[in-house]
Amino acid sequence: MLEMTLRTLVVDDSGMYRKIIQHALESLPNVEIVGTASNGRIALIKAASLKPDLITLDIEMPEMDGLETLEHLRTDMPDVSAIVFSNYTTEGARITLKALELGAFDFIPKPSSGSLAENTDEFKSRIMPIIDALIRLKREAKRKQTHPRRIQAVLHPAVRSAGFNRGMGKSKAVAIGISTGGPVALTRVLPGIPSDIDASIFIVQHMPPLFTDALAKKLDLISQIQVKEAVNGETIQSGTAYIAPGGKQMGVESFHPKDSMIIRVTDDPPENNCRPSADYLFRSVARAYGRYATGVIMTGMGHDGTEGLRQMKECGAVIIAQDEATSAVYGMPRKPVELGIVDVIAPLGTISEEICRTVR
Repeated sequence: MLEMTLRTLVVDDSGMYRKIIQHALESLPNVEIVGTASNGRIALIKAASLKPDLITLDIEMPEMDGLETLEHLRTDMPDVSAIVFSNYTTEGARITLKALELGAFDFIPKPSSGSLAENTDEFKSRIMPIIDALIRLKREAKRKQTHPRRIQAVLHPAVRSAGFNRGMGKSKAVAIGISTGGPVALTRVLPGIPSDIDASIFIVQHMPPLFTDALAKKLDLISQIQVKEAVNGETIQSGTAYIAPGGKQMGVESFHPKDSMIIRVTDDPPENNCRPSADYLFRSVARAYGRYATGVIMTGMGHDGTEGLRQMKECGAVIIAQDEATSAVYGMPRKPVELGIVDVIAPLGTISEEICRTVR
């Protein structure tokens, strides 16, 4: 295995937060702090000479903020990864989505209270899996430099026709599980879904409260279908995408008096350290819709969604996975593919088309 150390530049206008971030990162293996900066302008000057692999970047800074810094990084230093830090506010969530569009690898909300030691521990627990995923991604990129692959849709051997001939009727529900890289990926998928689609879409995107509502509002503006953050007890409608609220679990269930389906948003415990959890959603869709469903697993860290997809598959659902080449992190799709429960492996650009094939 290739050894890799992430040369890291810490950028924040707050001396306290620079200290928190630096202390947390210094305790992690494979991370070397090569410098600090108090704003984006200083960061770019230092980055030119220090050649970091990673920049941890505050969004709100004087002279040059995080968004402007990301624009320069994308143009002048595209190989440098960035993890951004944002305030736990509605405006902070909106700006964070913009940062992800500009190429930030992931984000962490800043803690709003707690001691220096508590904030350091919280930050460390949040950034550890991001660092691990980033190291794996960069290691894999180096390994593949001499082995380029053509990006294309790949059909699982069980699906041989251009479309799906399941013999069991079309899907009435589409359940999507997604994490790191998801906000940007969803802007490629949902606009490709037609307004007259005769199915409902349920999405678990690993994000904290406030951020999922901001994501839903943004996606609604660019999509033909309605996109909204889910509300407990609301009746499910076709042509609508429901995003699980951050910090909650979302499922679906039948409502017999009206012979309809409703959303259930709960405070049930996290699964796979995730709330919302894709496994939680997929299990409920398997129970409620059975074979009339499509499960979609996309870019993200970890393995959330695998067991829920297995249950959907056992009920006769079609399973679609994003391919490795177009995933920001090929974690969540990997295990379902390896287990052989995926019917279609597709690049990001054709996932909306593959979804539509299952509901027509």
